[in-house]
Amino acid sequence: MRTDYLKVEEVAAQREWYVVDAKDYILGRLASNIASILRGKNKPAFAPHQDLGDFVVVINAEKVQLTGKKVEQKTYFRHTGYPGGEKNISYREMNEKHPERIIENAVRLMLPKNVLGRNMLKKLKVYAGENHPHQAQNPKPLKF
Repeated sequence: MRTDYLKVEEVAAQREWYVVDAKDYILGRLASNIASILRGKNKPAFAPHQDLGDFVVVINAEKVQLTGKKVEQKTYFRHTGYPGGEKNISYREMNEKHPERIIENAVRLMLPKNVLGRNMLKKLKVYAGENHPHQAQNPKPLKF
């Protein structure tokens, strides 16, 4: 028996655009649902080695919620590459300066850690406020 896979041209023609309002959603639950759509797990032709996912536009990123004491305790780590170059930033500070990076980081960690995952992440567009420049694509509202 033979398994048929979609070609790249067929996949590109079937991609859809969705808009998600992150207001009052829990960060982890929102990120896992977005990662599932970016991977294409909601499609019947899903294959783990192909990028079949759709585009996702997230608005109101600064209004995403956390549970428990994570607002005070959660930190984001990065390293500059130099000796002693550890940089830690708190959730509150990250939410004030770059609220879109919170959702991007959470979704990135739920995608494959390879070229395929990096290409999937390019289909995620996150904006801190209500407005986004993707009205021409007619994104469908998405509720989880």
